Amino acid sequence: MQQTVNGVSANTLQNVTWIKSRRSAIEGNCVELAVLPDRSVAVRNSREPDGPALIYTRAEMIAFLDGAREGEFDALVS
Repeated sequence: MQQTVNGVSANTLQNVTWIKSRRSAIEGNCVELAVLPDRSVAVRNSREPDGPALIYTRAEMIAFLDGAREGEFDALVS
């Protein structure tokens, strides 16, 4: 299996389903995520669907989501 590196063009990620939060702004200003075949997660800006996508391992996403649930990043948006 080919390993994906960070900063890939999102339009090169074929046969993935991009999802965004139901809480996203109507204007479409949001982050979209897609699970890749190796179970890593791609993240892109919804305003630039063909722009760059960052790729995170499953473990990295779990650590990030756990931190978000625990409020570790709240200061960034307060």
